[in-house]
Amino acid sequence: MSNIQLIIEERPANIGNFLVGRLLPFREKRAVGPFVFIDHMGPATLDENQNLDVPPHPHIGLSTLTYLFEGSMMHRDSLGTEIEIQPGAVNWMTAGKGIVHSERTPDYLRNEVKYMHGLQVWVALPKEFEEIEPNFCHVESESLPFWNEDSLDFKLIAGELFGKKSPVPVYSPLYFLEIKSKEKQIVNIGDQLFGECGMYILEGKIFSEGHTFESKQILIAKDSKLCSFEMDDNTTVFIFGGLPFPEERFIFWNFVSSSKHRIEEAKVKWENQGFTSVPGEVDFVPLPKPFQK
Repeated sequence: MSNIQLIIEERPANIGNFLVGRLLPFREKRAVGPFVFIDHMGPATLDENQNLDVPPHPHIGLSTLTYLFEGSMMHRDSLGTEIEIQPGAVNWMTAGKGIVHSERTPDYLRNEVKYMHGLQVWVALPKEFEEIEPNFCHVESESLPFWNEDSLDFKLIAGELFGKKSPVPVYSPLYFLEIKSKEKQIVNIGDQLFGECGMYILEGKIFSEGHTFESKQILIAKDSKLCSFEMDDNTTVFIFGGLPFPEERFIFWNFVSSSKHRIEEAKVKWENQGFTSVPGEVDFVPLPKPFQK
Protein backbone atom coordinates (compact mmCIF):
# COMPACT_ATOMS: atom_id res chain seq x y z
CA MET A 1 0.00 0.00 0.00
CA SER A 2 1.33 3.42 -0.94
CA ASN A 3 2.35 5.79 1.84
CA ILE A 4 1.62 8.83 -0.37
CA GLN A 5 -1.68 10.37 0.63
CA LEU A 6 -1.69 13.34 -1.74
CA ILE A 7 0.40 14.97 -4.50
CA ILE A 8 0.27 18.78 -4.71
CA GLU A 9 1.54 20.57 -7.83
CA GLU A 10 2.75 24.18 -7.90
CA ARG A 11 0.09 26.63 -9.10
CA PRO A 12 0.99 30.11 -10.39
CA ALA A 13 0.09 33.03 -8.13
CA ASN A 14 0.85 36.75 -8.45
CA ILE A 15 2.18 38.57 -5.38
CA GLY A 16 2.27 42.03 -6.91
CA ASN A 17 4.92 42.37 -9.55
CA PHE A 18 6.29 38.87 -9.11
CA LEU A 19 4.92 35.44 -10.09
CA VAL A 20 5.37 32.56 -7.63
CA GLY A 21 4.46 28.88 -7.49
CA ARG A 22 1.91 28.29 -4.72
CA LEU A 23 2.06 24.92 -2.93
CA LEU A 24 0.08 25.44 0.29
CA PRO A 25 -2.71 25.91 1.14
CA PHE A 26 -4.42 23.44 -1.17
CA ARG A 27 -8.16 22.75 -1.38
CA GLU A 28 -7.69 19.15 -0.18
CA LYS A 29 -4.96 19.94 2.34
CA ARG A 30 -5.03 23.28 4.12
CA ALA A 31 -2.05 22.59 6.38
CA VAL A 32 0.73 20.07 7.07
CA GLY A 33 1.29 20.09 10.82
CA PRO A 34 1.65 23.82 11.65
CA PHE A 35 2.71 24.71 8.07
CA VAL A 36 -0.15 26.61 6.41
CA PHE A 37 1.49 28.33 3.42
CA ILE A 38 4.42 27.67 1.07
CA ASP A 39 5.35 29.74 -2.00
CA HIS A 40 8.19 28.87 -4.36
CA MET A 41 9.71 32.14 -5.65
CA GLY A 42 11.42 31.84 -9.03
CA PRO A 43 13.89 30.95 -10.25
CA ALA A 44 13.64 34.28 -12.05
CA THR A 45 15.98 36.73 -13.72
CA LEU A 46 15.05 40.39 -13.24
CA ASP A 47 16.55 42.94 -15.61
CA GLU A 48 17.77 46.47 -14.80
CA ASN A 49 14.21 47.77 -14.82
CA GLN A 50 12.61 44.96 -12.80
CA ASN A 51 12.72 44.67 -9.03
CA LEU A 52 10.97 42.79 -6.28
CA ASP A 53 8.71 45.29 -4.54
CA VAL A 54 6.18 44.00 -2.03
CA PRO A 55 5.02 47.12 -0.14
CA PRO A 56 4.14 47.06 3.58
CA HIS A 57 1.45 44.52 4.43
CA PRO A 58 0.24 43.08 7.76
CA HIS A 59 0.27 39.64 9.39
CA ILE A 60 -1.28 38.17 12.52
CA GLY A 61 -1.17 34.74 14.18
CA LEU A 62 1.84 33.24 12.41
CA SER A 63 5.59 33.14 11.89
CA THR A 64 7.03 33.69 8.42
CA LEU A 65 10.16 31.90 7.23
CA THR A 66 12.10 33.23 4.23
CA TYR A 67 14.84 31.02 2.77
CA LEU A 68 16.68 32.02 -0.41
CA PHE A 69 18.67 29.86 -2.84
CA GLU A 70 19.71 32.78 -5.06
CA GLY A 71 19.40 36.53 -4.93
CA SER A 72 18.90 39.02 -2.15
CA MET A 73 15.95 40.63 -0.40
CA MET A 74 15.68 43.62 1.93
CA HIS A 75 13.32 43.07 4.85
CA ARG A 76 11.87 46.05 6.75
CA ASP A 77 9.22 45.79 9.45
CA SER A 78 7.22 47.79 11.97
CA LEU A 79 9.61 46.80 14.77
CA GLY A 80 12.27 48.91 13.02
CA THR A 81 14.13 45.86 11.65
CA GLU A 82 16.02 46.47 8.41
CA ILE A 83 18.09 43.53 7.23
CA GLU A 84 19.19 41.97 3.96
CA ILE A 85 18.58 38.27 3.58
CA GLN A 86 21.00 36.34 1.39
CA PRO A 87 21.10 32.69 0.25
CA GLY A 88 21.22 30.10 3.03
CA ALA A 89 20.19 32.44 5.84
CA VAL A 90 16.80 32.37 7.57
CA ASN A 91 14.49 35.31 8.23
CA TRP A 92 12.00 34.28 10.93
CA MET A 93 9.37 36.91 11.70
CA THR A 94 6.69 36.19 14.31
CA ALA A 95 3.62 38.34 13.81
CA GLY A 96 1.73 37.40 16.98
CA LYS A 97 -0.89 40.10 17.58
CA GLY A 98 0.26 42.03 14.53
CA ILE A 99 3.25 43.14 12.46
CA VAL A 100 3.77 44.95 9.15
CA HIS A 101 6.68 44.38 6.76
CA SER A 102 7.93 45.02 3.25
CA GLU A 103 10.15 42.95 0.96
CA ARG A 104 12.17 44.66 -1.75
CA THR A 105 15.24 44.37 -3.92
CA PRO A 106 18.15 46.08 -2.08
CA ASP A 107 18.99 49.57 -3.37
CA TYR A 108 22.45 48.56 -4.63
CA LEU A 109 20.94 45.92 -6.94
CA ARG A 110 17.98 47.86 -8.30
CA ASN A 111 19.66 48.98 -11.53
CA GLU A 112 21.41 45.67 -12.24
CA VAL A 113 20.43 42.27 -13.59
CA LYS A 114 19.60 40.14 -10.57
CA TYR A 115 18.25 36.69 -9.71
CA MET A 116 15.56 35.58 -7.27
CA HIS A 117 14.91 32.05 -6.07
CA GLY A 118 13.67 30.89 -2.71
CA LEU A 119 10.86 29.76 -0.45
CA GLN A 120 8.34 31.76 1.56
CA VAL A 121 6.76 29.72 4.35
CA TRP A 122 4.08 30.51 6.95
CA VAL A 123 3.90 28.57 10.21
CA ALA A 124 0.75 28.98 12.30
CA LEU A 125 1.18 29.70 16.00
CA PRO A 126 -0.36 27.61 18.79
CA LYS A 127 -3.52 29.21 20.16
CA GLU A 128 -1.76 30.34 23.36
CA PHE A 129 0.86 32.24 21.32
CA GLU A 130 -1.35 33.78 18.63
CA GLU A 131 -1.48 37.15 20.40
CA ILE A 132 2.10 37.47 21.65
CA GLU A 133 4.18 40.55 20.96
CA PRO A 134 5.70 40.49 17.46
CA ASN A 135 9.39 39.67 17.17
CA PHE A 136 12.06 39.02 14.53
CA CYS A 137 15.06 36.68 14.28
CA HIS A 138 17.72 36.43 11.56
CA VAL A 139 19.92 33.30 11.50
CA GLU A 140 22.97 33.12 9.25
CA SER A 141 23.56 29.97 7.21
CA GLU A 142 26.63 28.85 9.16
CA SER A 143 24.58 28.78 12.39
CA LEU A 144 22.18 26.12 11.09
CA PRO A 145 22.92 22.44 11.89
CA PHE A 146 24.58 20.85 8.85
CA TRP A 147 25.89 17.30 8.44
CA ASN A 148 26.71 14.62 5.86
CA GLU A 149 25.71 10.96 5.68
CA ASP A 150 26.95 8.82 2.78
CA SER A 151 26.29 10.97 -0.30
CA LEU A 152 23.66 13.16 1.36
CA ASP A 153 23.96 16.68 2.79
CA PHE A 154 21.48 17.60 5.54
CA LYS A 155 20.60 21.07 6.82
CA LEU A 156 18.08 21.59 9.63
CA ILE A 157 16.50 24.96 8.86
CA ALA A 158 13.95 24.97 11.70
CA GLY A 159 12.81 22.70 14.51
CA GLU A 160 14.38 19.56 15.95
CA LEU A 161 15.40 16.26 14.32
CA PHE A 162 18.21 13.69 14.60
CA GLY A 163 19.04 15.01 18.07
CA LYS A 164 19.86 18.40 16.56
CA LYS A 165 18.10 21.74 17.06
CA SER A 166 17.97 24.76 14.77
CA PRO A 167 18.48 28.17 16.47
CA VAL A 168 15.30 29.43 14.76
CA PRO A 169 12.90 30.09 17.72
CA VAL A 170 9.82 28.01 16.83
CA TYR A 171 6.68 27.81 19.00
CA SER A 172 5.51 24.23 18.45
CA PRO A 173 7.06 20.81 17.66
CA LEU A 174 8.02 20.93 13.96
CA TYR A 175 10.81 20.31 11.45
CA PHE A 176 11.98 21.87 8.21
CA LEU A 177 14.86 19.87 6.75
CA GLU A 178 16.85 20.27 3.53
CA ILE A 179 18.43 17.16 1.95
CA LYS A 180 20.76 17.29 -1.06
CA SER A 181 22.08 14.23 -2.89
CA LYS A 182 25.33 13.91 -4.80
CA GLU A 183 24.43 10.48 -6.22
CA LYS A 184 21.51 8.04 -6.09
CA GLN A 185 20.78 7.20 -2.49
CA ILE A 186 18.10 5.50 -0.38
CA VAL A 187 16.77 7.79 2.36
CA ASN A 188 15.17 6.16 5.39
CA ILE A 189 14.30 8.76 8.03
CA GLY A 190 10.80 7.76 9.14
CA ASP A 191 12.03 6.84 12.62
CA GLN A 192 13.01 10.50 13.12
CA LEU A 193 9.77 12.12 11.94
CA PHE A 194 6.55 12.84 13.80
CA GLY A 195 3.12 14.34 13.26
CA GLU A 196 2.06 15.21 9.72
CA CYS A 197 4.78 15.18 7.06
CA GLY A 198 5.28 16.55 3.56
CA MET A 199 8.17 16.51 1.09
CA TYR A 200 8.79 19.27 -1.42
CA ILE A 201 10.96 18.37 -4.42
CA LEU A 202 12.88 21.50 -5.40
CA GLU A 203 15.03 19.93 -8.12
CA GLY A 204 15.85 16.47 -9.43
CA LYS A 205 13.78 13.32 -8.94
CA ILE A 206 12.77 10.91 -6.23
CA PHE A 207 11.59 7.33 -6.59
CA SER A 208 9.01 5.77 -4.29
CA GLU A 209 7.03 2.53 -4.51
CA GLY A 210 7.65 2.14 -8.25
CA HIS A 211 6.80 5.74 -9.13
CA THR A 212 8.97 8.69 -10.18
CA PHE A 213 8.26 12.17 -8.81
CA GLU A 214 9.88 15.35 -10.10
CA SER A 215 10.39 18.97 -9.12
CA LYS A 216 7.66 21.41 -8.13
CA GLN A 217 5.63 18.79 -6.29
CA ILE A 218 4.75 18.24 -2.64
CA LEU A 219 4.12 14.68 -1.54
CA ILE A 220 2.04 14.28 1.62
CA ALA A 221 2.69 11.11 3.63
CA LYS A 222 -0.08 9.01 5.14
CA ASP A 223 2.26 8.04 7.97
CA SER A 224 5.46 10.01 8.65
CA LYS A 225 6.97 6.94 10.36
CA LEU A 226 6.99 5.15 6.99
CA CYS A 227 8.97 7.86 5.21
CA SER A 228 11.39 6.03 2.88
CA PHE A 229 12.37 6.94 -0.69
CA GLU A 230 15.25 7.00 -3.16
CA MET A 231 16.79 10.28 -4.32
CA ASP A 232 18.29 10.64 -7.79
CA ASP A 233 21.70 12.27 -8.07
CA ASN A 234 21.82 16.09 -7.79
CA THR A 235 18.40 16.25 -6.16
CA THR A 236 17.20 18.63 -3.45
CA VAL A 237 14.15 18.00 -1.26
CA PHE A 238 12.66 19.61 1.83
CA ILE A 239 11.01 17.49 4.51
CA PHE A 240 8.60 19.52 6.64
CA GLY A 241 5.85 18.93 9.16
CA GLY A 242 5.13 18.48 12.82
CA LEU A 243 2.29 18.17 15.29
CA PRO A 244 -1.04 19.56 14.01
CA PHE A 245 -3.11 21.84 16.24
CA PRO A 246 -6.38 20.64 17.81
CA GLU A 247 -8.20 23.72 16.45
CA GLU A 248 -8.76 24.65 12.80
CA ARG A 249 -6.80 27.60 11.43
CA PHE A 250 -8.61 30.18 9.31
CA ILE A 251 -6.76 32.18 6.66
CA PHE A 252 -7.78 35.41 4.99
CA TRP A 253 -5.10 37.13 2.93
CA ASN A 254 -2.11 37.53 5.30
CA PHE A 255 -4.07 36.84 8.47
CA VAL A 256 -4.04 33.44 10.22
CA SER A 257 -6.02 32.69 13.36
CA SER A 258 -8.04 30.09 15.23
CA SER A 259 -10.74 32.79 15.50
CA LYS A 260 -12.76 34.14 12.57
CA HIS A 261 -13.68 37.12 14.73
CA ARG A 262 -10.00 37.95 15.24
CA ILE A 263 -9.46 37.95 11.47
CA GLU A 264 -12.41 40.32 11.02
CA GLU A 265 -10.85 42.65 13.60
CA ALA A 266 -7.54 42.59 11.70
CA LYS A 267 -9.32 43.43 8.43
CA VAL A 268 -10.93 46.52 9.94
CA LYS A 269 -7.69 47.56 11.62
CA TRP A 270 -5.73 47.37 8.37
CA GLU A 271 -8.49 49.11 6.40
CA ASN A 272 -8.27 51.95 8.94
CA GLN A 273 -4.44 51.87 8.89
CA GLY A 274 -4.37 51.06 12.61
CA PHE A 275 -1.29 48.83 12.47
CA THR A 276 2.12 50.26 13.35
CA SER A 277 3.79 51.42 10.14
CA VAL A 278 7.19 50.45 8.73
CA PRO A 279 9.71 53.28 9.28
CA GLY A 280 10.68 54.95 6.01
CA GLU A 281 7.87 53.33 3.98
CA VAL A 282 4.92 55.39 2.70
CA ASP A 283 2.94 53.04 0.44
CA PHE A 284 1.09 49.89 1.47
CA VAL A 285 -0.84 46.92 0.08
CA PRO A 286 -4.59 47.61 0.35
CA LEU A 287 -6.94 45.06 1.85
CA PRO A 288 -8.27 42.76 -0.89
CA LYS A 289 -11.79 43.53 -2.08
CA PRO A 290 -14.61 42.83 -1.62
CA PHE A 291 -14.57 43.88 2.01
CA GLN A 292 -17.54 45.25 3.91
CA LYS A 293 -17.09 46.99 7.26
